[in-house]
Amino acid sequence: MAMSSNHTNLRDIWYTLIGIPGLEDAHIWLSIPIYSMYIVAIAGNTLLIFLIFTHHSLHEPMYIFLSMLALADIILSTVTTPKVLAIFWFQAGGISFASCVSQMFFLHFMFVTESAILLAMAFDRYVAICFPLRYTTILTPSVIGRMGITSVARSFLICFPLVFLVYRLTYCGRNIIHHSYCEHMGIARLACDNIKVNIYYGMTVPLFSIGLDIMLVIISYTLILRSVFRIPSRDARLKALGTCGSHVCVILLFYTPSLFTFFAHRFGGHSIPRHMHILFANLYVVVPPILNPIIYGVKTKQIQEKVFSFSKACF
Repeated sequence: MAMSSNHTNLRDIWYTLIGIPGLEDAHIWLSIPIYSMYIVAIAGNTLLIFLIFTHHSLHEPMYIFLSMLALADIILSTVTTPKVLAIFWFQAGGISFASCVSQMFFLHFMFVTESAILLAMAFDRYVAICFPLRYTTILTPSVIGRMGITSVARSFLICFPLVFLVYRLTYCGRNIIHHSYCEHMGIARLACDNIKVNIYYGMTVPLFSIGLDIMLVIISYTLILRSVFRIPSRDARLKALGTCGSHVCVILLFYTPSLFTFFAHRFGGHSIPRHMHILFANLYVVVPPILNPIIYGVKTKQIQEKVFSFSKACF
């Protein structure tokens, strides 16, 4: 009984995130690009949200979904990056069990939410190109609101069980997390219980949910391409494809590194060094958020014009 009590009380002690194992001497140098990208990501996405909500001409479904993506990017990078920088700058890797679990939940929650938003944006492009005359009647503000709420609710239902899965475990002595932020399996591996349920849930449920999103995105763009190539005018075809270009770039930017990290972490074994896994995981939470507003700013004329107008007004 005493041993069981000691195990349970270990949830009340502080755990230690060590950053990137094997690259401790380079932490201060790695912090420079991560900090720079984080600041630019926050500024770029905040500006994007500001422009969309202050200009009535951007109050269209495509831009409303884009503002949702920008908000998700801000939250995703903020959940992890400040703690990563604290570790790199001040060796402040201490974190309570409750804080670690909270970070884990919001990290996975925002990842699944972003995937759902990208799916909603693919549906938006499908309706805009395949049913242009019915676009505004299909994607009404109430429909967009319900899609946003559904995305958040689905993500919560998928990720909240992770909290129970780590709290049910017994922890016994190990309090070093070989990562720069808390994620599900990093916490579960500290337990002295059998963690098969954590492994199966952590692998199958997110994989199927994200896999379903990817499949639906592919179906949407297959139907879009079929519709586009039926357009007789070459200029009209190029214009239709151009409206999808930025979204396709963002989709590839989001899913490619995340799937690489997922499969490499579980099936890469020792062929990929641990420090490369963790370094890539750190870059993943800041690189897409910094590039998403740049991609849409470069490829979307309306946003370009608003950015130029905003710059002139400020300077």
